[in-house]
Amino acid sequence: MFKDIIEIVLVSAENSFLQVGVFVGAVLLLFGYIDYKNSGAFVRKIEQSKKLQPVLGAALGLTPGCGGAIFVMPLFVKGKVSFGTVVATLIATMGDSAFVIISTLPLHYILVSILSFIAAIITGYIVDYYKIGDKLLNNIKKLSEHDLKDIHEKVDHMTQSYECKNMNSCKLDLISHIGHDEGDEVDLALHHNAKGHQDFNTLGYRFTHKGFSFYWLIISIGLILGIMLLFQIDINTLFVPRLGTVIGIAGTFFSIILMIMGKKFIQDDTHEEAELKVMSLKETLIHSAQETAFVSTWVYVAYLIYEFSIFGLGGGNYAAGETIITELMTSAGLMAVIVGALIGLIPGCGPQVIFVTLFTKGMVPFAALLSNAISQDGDALFPLLAIDRKSSLWATIITTIPAIILGLIVYYMELKIGIF
Repeated sequence: MFKDIIEIVLVSAENSFLQVGVFVGAVLLLFGYIDYKNSGAFVRKIEQSKKLQPVLGAALGLTPGCGGAIFVMPLFVKGKVSFGTVVATLIATMGDSAFVIISTLPLHYILVSILSFIAAIITGYIVDYYKIGDKLLNNIKKLSEHDLKDIHEKVDHMTQSYECKNMNSCKLDLISHIGHDEGDEVDLALHHNAKGHQDFNTLGYRFTHKGFSFYWLIISIGLILGIMLLFQIDINTLFVPRLGTVIGIAGTFFSIILMIMGKKFIQDDTHEEAELKVMSLKETLIHSAQETAFVSTWVYVAYLIYEFSIFGLGGGNYAAGETIITELMTSAGLMAVIVGALIGLIPGCGPQVIFVTLFTKGMVPFAALLSNAISQDGDALFPLLAIDRKSSLWATIITTIPAIILGLIVYYMELKIGIF
C-alpha cells in the first residue's frame, strides 16, 4: 500500500509537469510578453470608448491569465468605466485556468471563450441599462485631496523605489500606474494597504528573483520532452536514463518551492505585480515563472486527487476505478454544473485550476467547465475587493447568474442532443 502511494505521488509529479506544466509555462510566457507590450494601451482604449466598454472589457478578459482583467477593476472606482464593463470582464476571464485548457484542449478553450464572450457582452449591457453601477459608485467613500496627501506621505515606498531603481524606468522612483495615479485612493488600497509585491528584504524575494532563470531552464528541457511525449516517444529510454522522470519530478517540486517562497497559494498575481510586469521584461519573466509554478502546483494537486480517487474507488484496480468515476460523473452531471458555478465564487485561481484540470481528466462534463469559466473571476476580483467590498460582492453574484443559466442550457444540449 505504501509503495503504491509513493508511486502515485511521484508518477503524478512527472506527468503533471511534462503533460501540462511545461506547456502552461510556454503559453503563459507568450501571453505575458503580449501583456508587457500591449496592456497599458488596451486599458487606455477602454477608457476612451464609452459605448463599447463592455465589449472591450470582455475582449480584455478573454486574454489568458488575470493581468488584463486586473487593470479594469480600479477604472470603475475612478469612474472611468461602467460597472457593466467590470462584470463583462469578469465573466469573460478564466484566470490562470485558461492556460491549462489552452495547453491540453485548445478547441474546448476556443468554444468556452466564444460562449463566455457572448454571455459577457449581453450581461454587461444589461447591468449598464439598469444603472447598477451608479448606485454602487455613489456609495464609495472618497477622501479629500488633503487627507490623501497626508496618508500617502506616511506610507512606506521602499519596495516601490527598490523595484524602480532595478528597472531604471520609473519616474520619481515610483511605479508608473495603469488606470489610476500615485497617491489616490486606488494607490493606497492596492499598493500600500493590501498585499502587493514581495518585500525585497526577504528570503522569498531573493529566491524568486534569482531562481526564476533556473526554473525556466527546467521548463525549457521539460517542454522538449513534453513535445516528444506527444509523438509517443519514450523519453525515459533516451541517452540519459529516466530523464523524463528526473525532469518531471524536479519541475513539480521546484514549482512547489517557488510557490511557497512567493507566498502564493490562492492568489498568484496582485495589481502591483501586474503593473510591474507591464513595465519591465525582467519582471515579466520573474512573475511569469511564479505564475507557472502556481498553476503547475495546483495541476499536480488535481492529478493527485484524480489518481487517488481512482485508486481508492477501484480498490487498487485502475480500470475499475475509472469506470466508477465515469458512472459518478454521468449521474452527477447536473449537480456538477451547479458545483462548477459555486467554485467559481471563490476568489483566486487555485481551486479553479483544480476544477479545470479534472475536466481534462474526464471527471467533469463540459457544461460544468463552462459554468465555472463564466462564474470565476480569478485574481481580477481582488483589486475590487480591496477597494470596495460591496461592489465586488455584487459583481460576484451577477457573474454567477449567467454561469448557471448557460451551464444548464449546455448540459441539456449535451444530454439530449449529444453535442459538445
